[in-house]
Amino acid sequence: MQFNSIYFALFFPIVFLLYWFAFNKDLKKQNIFLVVVSFFFFACFDWRFLFLLLFSILLDYFIAIKIFESISNKKKWLWLSIGVNICFLGFFKYFNFFIDNFSELISLFGFKANIWTLKIILPIGISFYTFHGLSYVIDVYNNKLKPVKSIVDYSLFVSFFPLLVAGPIERATHLLPQIQKKRVFDYSKAVDGLRQILWGLVKKVVIADGCAEYVNMIFENPTSHSGSDLVVGAFLFSFQIYGDFSGYTDIALGTARLLGIELLQNFSYPYFSRDIAEFWRRWHISLSSWFRDYIYIPLGGSRKSKIVSIRNIFIIFLLSGFWHGANWTFIFWGLLHALFFIPLFIQNKNRNNIAIISEVDFKSKSIELLKIVMTFSLVTFTWIFFRSSSLTESFSYIAHIFTKSLFTFPEVFPKTLIGFIFFFLLIEWQGRAEYFALKSFGLSWNKYLRISFYYLLVFMVLYYNGKDLNFIYFQF
Repeated sequence: MQFNSIYFALFFPIVFLLYWFAFNKDLKKQNIFLVVVSFFFFACFDWRFLFLLLFSILLDYFIAIKIFESISNKKKWLWLSIGVNICFLGFFKYFNFFIDNFSELISLFGFKANIWTLKIILPIGISFYTFHGLSYVIDVYNNKLKPVKSIVDYSLFVSFFPLLVAGPIERATHLLPQIQKKRVFDYSKAVDGLRQILWGLVKKVVIADGCAEYVNMIFENPTSHSGSDLVVGAFLFSFQIYGDFSGYTDIALGTARLLGIELLQNFSYPYFSRDIAEFWRRWHISLSSWFRDYIYIPLGGSRKSKIVSIRNIFIIFLLSGFWHGANWTFIFWGLLHALFFIPLFIQNKNRNNIAIISEVDFKSKSIELLKIVMTFSLVTFTWIFFRSSSLTESFSYIAHIFTKSLFTFPEVFPKTLIGFIFFFLLIEWQGRAEYFALKSFGLSWNKYLRISFYYLLVFMVLYYNGKDLNFIYFQF
């Protein structure tokens, strides 16, 4: 049941009405209702893996209690949770990757291995809800919070349907307090939620799905296209993955806001970043901060020597790449970002661009814009590896860019789509100080003009919807 499907358009209004009119007087019943709804939502993708989700919930719920009650066995319970969660994640996501690579490794020494692999179906959302549970258990271990007594409240924290299959990766310290207190309908927040959902649908349906058609055509057969076409394909993929993932996030956050719950911001206009460090503070924020808090800082962070800090940075970026999928392309993608990030870290420039770009007093706008273009170009270059099926295909794609045909006008040049992308960037730029682009956009306009603008966006979504393309991050 995708957010841009007719099924969700029927499902959510029913949930909304029951939530606010049938269960609004009893918080416990309201939470039970959301848990049931969330399990149903998850089962619509593949009911068989509902049991895995339930096991993950029960495991971390009871282990957190054991950690809190234990005096001498806290660490054992912690490692049990980490071990079981990582084993499940490793089996479903990385089993065949390790088997295949082990087979190739021993073949280099002249051994022929009859190694079989499984046709393992990746449970949707496993990377996200596993990290939800791990952060909760680690926070209990570190005395940042007490274990929740209600299994219903904890189940809702892990399985809340807007964030269940593709994030953002929530923290118990942020979400649980909202689950445990009475929620009151707020009209202004609900309107904000509707605007954010609308903008998320525009990102997904108009931008991401529009780009997907051309990206697939170019990446599936790069040798039949000119170098200039391949450049267009890489840039279109940049907008496809951003529109797709940030579009999902906007819909998720808007949906949660309609239910009186605020989720963590996951994107903050990353393509307006002026260096790679700023990009990672703005892209997939919940994942970056998760790795920072639960791996980078425990490893020593930046408190120790430069060598140790650089080692930690490499670990984080490589893990980030590997988290995205069982393929060397993702690991190499993470490695490239580490190589781009480390020079800034060595020169102590990795925190130069902390302020929102709209708050900067530009003395020379051209320099700032040049930095944005250069950072976006570097990021786009790395997306080639992210999108390709193998490293061989990645390097072949790049090699075909740098031919004489690079200096020809591209044959693949979708003018309407590129016009939509500029329209999209204009609105994102105007709203870059807000937590989503339409938050304040057009509020100063005449009422009828503003409503007409919203109707235009709705028309665009309805007109271009129907390609039936999954959200990219469903595979992670």
